[in-house]
Amino acid sequence: MDWFDRMKNGLFAGTAAVAGVLSAALGGWDGPLETLVGVMALDVVTGLLVAGVFKKSPKTPGGALSSGAGFRGLLRKAAILLAVFLAVLLDRQAGTALARPAVCCFFAANEGLSVLENLGRMGVPFPAFLKNALEALRARGDEGGASRD
Repeated sequence: MDWFDRMKNGLFAGTAAVAGVLSAALGGWDGPLETLVGVMALDVVTGLLVAGVFKKSPKTPGGALSSGAGFRGLLRKAAILLAVFLAVLLDRQAGTALARPAVCCFFAANEGLSVLENLGRMGVPFPAFLKNALEALRARGDEGGASRD
């Protein structure tokens, strides 16, 4: 094994370790967290398309890409994950499993609505029931009822 393979394997192992620690801190890799992270990734990708390709971002005067706007967006995503971590701590303290799923549900719905807004800016039609379902999911998360199924 040459130095490049060792470095590559070390990078993969380090990435897996960091992902495992983050996943554990956020309550484990399960449906609510997977959904939240997936929708957050979709929001980033669609936001980059809106700004980079379509030049229709409402976050910059010309609608184009902005490193500042992108950085603020990533900080916002990190803050969402901090809210999930807070919910994990609250659930542990209270001996419940209510806050974390509700927080994941609320933010996944918010991020999903942002994805729909980005699709609309790109001229992609979507069914109204999808927006209604995301709004209902957000309300359900806001009420703390995400884990009652």
